[in-house]
Amino acid sequence: MQKYGVNELRRMFLEFFESKGHLAMKSFSLVPHNDKSLLLINSGMAPLKPYFTGQEIPPRRRVTTCQKCIRTGDIDNVGKTDRHGTFFEMLGNFSFGDYFKKESIGWTWEFLTEVVGLDPDRLYPSIYLDDDEAFEIWNKQIGIPADRIFRFGKEDNFWEHGSGPCGPCSEVYYDRGEKYGCGKPGCTVGCDCDRYMEIWNNVFTQFDNDGHNNYTELEQKNIDTGMGLERLACVVQDVDSMFDIDTLCALREHVCRMAGAEYGKDYDTDVSIRVITDHIRSVTFMISDGILPSNSGRGYVLRRLLRRACRHGRLLGIQGSFLLELAETVIEGSKDGYPELEEKKDFIFKVITKEEEQFNKTIDQGLSILAGMEAEMDKKGEKVLAGEEAFRLYDTYGFPVDLTKEILEEKGLQIDEEGFEKAMKAQRETAKGTFGEHNYMGADVTIYESIDPSVTTEFVGYENLNYDSQVTVLTTEDEIVDALSDGDQGTIFVEQTPFYATSGGQEADTGVIRTADFEFRVEDVKKLLGGKIAHIGRVTKGMVKVGDRVSLEVNTTKRALSARNHSATHLLQKALRTVLGNHVEQAGSSVNENRLRFDFTHFSALTEEEIQKVEQIVNEQIRRHLPVKAENMPIEEARKTGAAALFGEKYGDIVRVVSMGDFSIEFCGGTHVANTGVINAFKIISETGVAAGVRRIEALTSNGLLAYYEETEKKLAEAAKLMKTTPEKLAEKLSHLLAENKALKSELESVKSKMAKSAMGDVMNQVTEVKGVKLLAAKVEGVDMNGLRELGDQLKEKLGEGVIVLASAVNGKVNLVAMATEGAMAKGAHAGNLIKGVAALVDGGGGGRPNMAQAGGKNPAGIDDAVAKAAEVLGGQIS
Repeated sequence: MQKYGVNELRRMFLEFFESKGHLAMKSFSLVPHNDKSLLLINSGMAPLKPYFTGQEIPPRRRVTTCQKCIRTGDIDNVGKTDRHGTFFEMLGNFSFGDYFKKESIGWTWEFLTEVVGLDPDRLYPSIYLDDDEAFEIWNKQIGIPADRIFRFGKEDNFWEHGSGPCGPCSEVYYDRGEKYGCGKPGCTVGCDCDRYMEIWNNVFTQFDNDGHNNYTELEQKNIDTGMGLERLACVVQDVDSMFDIDTLCALREHVCRMAGAEYGKDYDTDVSIRVITDHIRSVTFMISDGILPSNSGRGYVLRRLLRRACRHGRLLGIQGSFLLELAETVIEGSKDGYPELEEKKDFIFKVITKEEEQFNKTIDQGLSILAGMEAEMDKKGEKVLAGEEAFRLYDTYGFPVDLTKEILEEKGLQIDEEGFEKAMKAQRETAKGTFGEHNYMGADVTIYESIDPSVTTEFVGYENLNYDSQVTVLTTEDEIVDALSDGDQGTIFVEQTPFYATSGGQEADTGVIRTADFEFRVEDVKKLLGGKIAHIGRVTKGMVKVGDRVSLEVNTTKRALSARNHSATHLLQKALRTVLGNHVEQAGSSVNENRLRFDFTHFSALTEEEIQKVEQIVNEQIRRHLPVKAENMPIEEARKTGAAALFGEKYGDIVRVVSMGDFSIEFCGGTHVANTGVINAFKIISETGVAAGVRRIEALTSNGLLAYYEETEKKLAEAAKLMKTTPEKLAEKLSHLLAENKALKSELESVKSKMAKSAMGDVMNQVTEVKGVKLLAAKVEGVDMNGLRELGDQLKEKLGEGVIVLASAVNGKVNLVAMATEGAMAKGAHAGNLIKGVAALVDGGGGGRPNMAQAGGKNPAGIDDAVAKAAEVLGGQIS
């Protein structure tokens, strides 16, 4: 048997099924499209769900893919064994109501034995207990002896997830030989050892489960198969594990060279090598699909994988940043099947570099603090780190709790997860809200999913703003109906529409659908699965019935203004890439008739000079009156033009390419101006950060910009009137006023500082010691909050290391300030928690950071008790 490489096997599989009439589709993005049930694509079938459920009509009834997948359910075991990994490629062939068991099983056998060349005598099929049809095919058609066909129960050989389509499956196992076995006398297919490896699973979707385990035959039976590319490569190349196949072995050996280590000599070293090898693959592919590090959702998965790889690099003794170099090896080994890796290389490198640098700044301090906590636990004979301590590491030093947990587990220790969760509740709830619970097949079911899949809508709005068409479907919010009457809220579907549905960041058109006796106000337009366009709104006159001929009229003013803003985003993106660099990618946008918002990848705030340069470039292109042209072309041809595409967007075989003279070219399905001069003018009104590595620009054009200038002039005139001057002399007037105010403030602060020092007297003789930490808790007369903070800073300098608590009453109100030095914090002191502990005694509340906090209160009579309480609260913090 020839030892084919990973890239060869991928190509052989896809070409084999193309020869059987299958459409070879490119791998879908790792980001699920219109599917809230998944965080990341985790199987070959996942992105094809709409075809299986009938929500979309597949491009062909026979399809084959090699799908990139990520599973993180057992991330903690990755590295500990050579079986576990987060990233894998799933080969699959699928039938949507076309062929069934006979063809599926036959082609499985043909590919494995005749194309790949596996020894037929080492292949063992398994079937569902009662699937005699599959048994007959394996036994009679393929010629496998009955004693080599294994029947297993529901747990192993029946695929279902609650209610809905389900069915038996047939798996194929390969006998890798005695060297991989457990040596037990009864070792055979189904044994937990590595001898018999499952390489292919054929799922025969032939039943419908009503949710109560009552099964009926499906009218349309489907085929869903899956074969792990890495597993197949293990068998073909006759190697121990996926970490030894050609592409991963090259990556693994690169890690070894960087670490000066040898794989297979030491268990702990091997664990770290496997973690890095696996995680850098996931990281590289995730970023190529537009996923960026964050603290929730799939962005958190990325951040966790990247930081886990960083930490294991340190365990191997790799100095400094190293992941970028490994990402290059991932790209080199996988670009044959995934050319987008090469296309997005610069961006991938920037994201990895930024995140690795950021983590390297926090990890040393975090490891040092954790080591101190471990020493204290050892001293006390404790095995569980308090949840509050784990939270302090996370909250104060940015140290991930997963890393804390992993490090402790390596030493036989644990963290109090319940205590940590309690402290983290607010953050956890925020992150949890990112992905709710949904039914298995994706987003929450709506009435739209009950519409016949053959119903589609043709968009004719590029050329027309008014169009006559026939009504095909009508719905209310919860049912399909034959008619809608005056006052009804509902949705209208037609054969052709000029209305643009919300897509690609551009908000939907509004307008009217009418006949002589009927009128429907279109408030929103949505693009649904299967090429349907939903016109959502309310009937304001008369009645409409399915089959009626109606006139669809788009609000022309809104469309024209939206087009100006949309075209401006294209000019903006090119200007940003010109000024900032080619790493800039669109990360989102929102365009309507009033303004435009554009999110893009960049790792620092734009300077005033950069903003001005971007504005100048955009306005220059507007003044050039560039012609705007849109052209439909095959996606491969479009890519060759250099047209910019949106990260993670699902494109078909034919794409629309919009060009603006010789300046900008992008994939875009939106509406645009005929030439850039129509935009009139462009102005950036804000530039902010929205996530790690993502910036946001808000800007105005045309009517929106004129309205902005009118409002600005109005406010300027009002401000000048208040200052008793003219708009032209307002800046000069304000400059004089600010200088005068600064002088008065300085004089006032000087007086207040002298008064505070005078009121305080010599308090250094009031310093006490609490468990080895110096504490100065004192009462001061008549000092406001600013004065207390300034006084605290002065006393902290005199104290050196320790904690300061100051209290003062002013006009019947209490001011409290607490401060802790670095040394005190390292021993457990937390100013925020300390202030909370004493503020109740003055009928107040407050909080703050570990190093500084403040509070207010209503009961000056409690000040003495609050000052006295400080020592007790601090004592409870110091370990």
